[in-house]
Amino acid sequence: MNILAIDTAAALCAACVYDSIADREKGRAILDLGKGHAEHVMSVIGSALQNAGVPYDALDAVAVSVGPGSFTGVRVGVAAARGLALALKVPAIGVTTLEALAAEARESFPHRAILAVTGNRAESLATARFDAAGACVEGPALATVEAVAEIARAERPVLAGDAAGLVAEAAGGAFDMGPQRATADILFYARIAAGRPAGEKPKPLYLRAPDAKPQAAFALPLKDR
Repeated sequence: MNILAIDTAAALCAACVYDSIADREKGRAILDLGKGHAEHVMSVIGSALQNAGVPYDALDAVAVSVGPGSFTGVRVGVAAARGLALALKVPAIGVTTLEALAAEARESFPHRAILAVTGNRAESLATARFDAAGACVEGPALATVEAVAEIARAERPVLAGDAAGLVAEAAGGAFDMGPQRATADILFYARIAAGRPAGEKPKPLYLRAPDAKPQAAFALPLKDR
């Protein structure tokens, strides 16, 4: 089964094609953009398919990162995945960045509990806990760095995510570290989706309200009819 995976939840605009029967990645394309995912996501997907030698009509499913991550980036990826799935009449499957990071960490630390944590605000980090079998036992949720550090001190899990170093420092000890990035390698989104039955259409996972607020001072009064 050919699975197209898409991730635009962080700085990367990434896509890959994964053969779930052979457990083999056929091709990928990745751009480190920071911003501007909407302008590049379809060309990145096209490049991944070309590198894999797989046409659109040979895809059996589309996997996508649903966040936590960039508000705009997550929306771009989810919209692209749902649009492609609708056009191709295949399922779209959502995967969180935290479970993908945990899956990547598990490659180096099998049979270990993993604590995935992302973000750059000490008072509001996105986090999820996974047991030694890989099941999510808590989260995704927001927590302070102190709260996450307390869990880390008590359970001594493998830490993963771009806030892993912050948590380790707050916990005051040395920890085994998985990937210290805001998102996982694109292959892990495809692998997780391969083992997940199609369910509801993916939708963005937002744990906090957007930073952008309406500028009421510039609102124009409504005219009377």
